[in-house]
Amino acid sequence: MPTLREPFRAGATEGFLEAFKALVDEALMLGEALLSPNRIIGEVEQMRALQVAADDIEPTDPARAEVLRSRASRIGLR
Repeated sequence: MPTLREPFRAGATEGFLEAFKALVDEALMLGEALLSPNRIIGEVEQMRALQVAADDIEPTDPARAEVLRSRASRIGLR
């Protein structure tokens, strides 16, 4: 039987709504980034500073370097 004649299932509709919500969320985040680029630039500078610090202390304290890299990776997720 052709797919077009099959009724929509609730799961398919929910999946579409979740995907649409994710798309809207991403569009809103992009809009915020475009309206306030200084915030994004500041976050990138913080991440870079943490990465440089981690690279500097890697030979003497690898555990601390890993903590700094972990912090750097989470900056944009706030």
